[in-house]
Amino acid sequence: MPAYTTADIRNITLLGHGGAGKTTLVECLLEKAGVIQKAGTVEAKNTVCDFEEEEHHHGHSLSSCIVHFDHDGRHVNLIDTPGMPDFIGQAIITLPAVETAAIVVDATKGVQTITRRMMAQTTRRKLPHFIVINKIDHDGIDLPAIVENIQKSFGAHCLPINLPANGATKVVDVFDHGSGEADFSSVEEAHTAIVDQVVEVDDAVMEKYLGGEQPSKEDLHRVFEKALREAHLTPILFTSTRNGAGLDELMSFLVNLCPNPLEGNPRPFYCVDADGNEQDFAYEPDPARPAIAHVFKVTSDPFVGKLSYFRVHQGSIEHNSQIFRNDNKKALRVGHIFKLQGKEHKDIENAICGDICAVAKLDDIHRDDILHADHAHDGVRLRPPVLPKPMFGFGITPKSRGDETKLGAALTKLQTEDPTFVVDRIAATHQTVAKGIGELHLRIVLEKLKNHFGVEVETEPQKVAYKETISSKAEGHHRHKKQTGGAGQFGEVYLRVEPLDDDHEEGFEFADETFGGSVPKQFLPAIEKGVKQVLGHGAIAGYPMDGIRVAVYDGKFHPVDSKEVAFITAGKRAFIDAVQKARPVLMEPFVELEITAPQKFMGDLTGDIAGKRGRVQGTDMLPGDMCMISAVAPLSEVLTYAPQLKSITAGAGSFTMDYSHDERTPPNVQQEVVAAFKPHDDED
Repeated sequence: MPAYTTADIRNITLLGHGGAGKTTLVECLLEKAGVIQKAGTVEAKNTVCDFEEEEHHHGHSLSSCIVHFDHDGRHVNLIDTPGMPDFIGQAIITLPAVETAAIVVDATKGVQTITRRMMAQTTRRKLPHFIVINKIDHDGIDLPAIVENIQKSFGAHCLPINLPANGATKVVDVFDHGSGEADFSSVEEAHTAIVDQVVEVDDAVMEKYLGGEQPSKEDLHRVFEKALREAHLTPILFTSTRNGAGLDELMSFLVNLCPNPLEGNPRPFYCVDADGNEQDFAYEPDPARPAIAHVFKVTSDPFVGKLSYFRVHQGSIEHNSQIFRNDNKKALRVGHIFKLQGKEHKDIENAICGDICAVAKLDDIHRDDILHADHAHDGVRLRPPVLPKPMFGFGITPKSRGDETKLGAALTKLQTEDPTFVVDRIAATHQTVAKGIGELHLRIVLEKLKNHFGVEVETEPQKVAYKETISSKAEGHHRHKKQTGGAGQFGEVYLRVEPLDDDHEEGFEFADETFGGSVPKQFLPAIEKGVKQVLGHGAIAGYPMDGIRVAVYDGKFHPVDSKEVAFITAGKRAFIDAVQKARPVLMEPFVELEITAPQKFMGDLTGDIAGKRGRVQGTDMLPGDMCMISAVAPLSEVLTYAPQLKSITAGAGSFTMDYSHDERTPPNVQQEVVAAFKPHDDED
């Protein structure tokens, strides 16, 4: 058994924009706790958290990393996360594993794009959070302006719990103390502001306070934790990893004021019954209850194989015990349980309630799986956080012809590890498309394919998956007659096509409107099969067809020569004939864009969207001189929007993209796509 209990655990994830100093901050805390002798640096490539070859090469965290230390009788699990926009998914998946989020702000740059997105994520998950303003000793910074910007961006409840002093060489506590000297503001005013804020969550304490009675230290700490859990307060702390200012105070804050697993806000578990109905599930962070754990991350380790990172929410998981995964009836044996310290793993006997650990060599486990001790919890799930959808992509093919199988296995592993990397085989474009958040994201994936799996690929631009349909009614006819030395083939089909209404759930409808036995019933499935062959491969540009009703109304057959293959061909040719007469149109996918950028770029961005055949749906002014633009645009015009947005906004803009609907392409675009199509007629 570990030397700590559930009440001693503190789980914190560090979030924030790239370059804010999260990894270096973790190094300093590990050094102060005595875990390492000397803090490493990103530049020296010797930090505990950034240990991957690609992280050393690019000088940024590319994946979340877990470390731990003990301080003042408490056990702290810290998760260092990437801050680059392309790797935001790796940060978001850590939220279900912790009680508290620390949002790190670079004092030289203030509130940035990822700062806002992480604050929104923690608020949505009802996760207590605090802000760490780092690098306070750097030259040319305006700390009062940064605090003001934070309050303007996130609310007046963002209040300092300490203030820089002595020229940012130390910090002074303003929560427990109402006097002292600070570099800016007033310790007395800051103390009054934060006490006024926290007592509001407890009527009894507030009544005493308003009556002139100073709350006790115990009362203040109790209402502070409540204010933190209820998002009534977002504390601001100041640190410098260069001169050590505020680091001791940060460690004290983590162990004394952050909630433990018994105090944290409940995670959004739910239960699915046999009929598929969902209802909230109330777990209990009780070590004596049957185990329930959530897998939030999966990696492949070169020494121990597949590693599944999990957080125990109820009960405990012991070495050599058996657990169940989701609804699976087959038990899994837990071999090795590890405590994680960067890339190092230490065997432990028991993962207690509230702890973050990993289990090795269980290939059946995937991210977001629920591990539990008995079948009574088969239907229990945890609502996952909202991840950005990967929309930036390119087609990939292996450089070496014999690497297809090797590439497939490697891509499957990478998709398992990376929550925002997907690979799709697009039938409409005959491409295998790798999709990620941005260009850098996919470049790292290609590096991993080469470095870890020995596979190199060729890339090509992603093709747009258009759809074909028709805009009017028309009739088609084809007689298939083929005579060889023996029995021949004969089938004749008359059919009618028309557009389907938008309210049809299915994009295709086939009807038999023949009478008098003109086409025997046994040949109608063959006609439908021929029609569906065209639906899959297109009639004008090689893309799948959608939104069409086909009715066979007449035909002829031969008692000897009519066969299924003849009516397949006749149905196919008659359908193509009808489509050509029905004013065929090409539909292109449109996407919804939500762009966040400094207000000064709004005019340039809206003009750029209009130039891409897009339509601005609305604009909103955000705190901190930021704006949000909502728009829809053709996917073909924004496939490479990430680098374009970076160019327009000097890297200060971000966007999300999601599929919206299909629209008809303009005539000039349709002509280009149709002209580029080179069909190959099938042999009859």
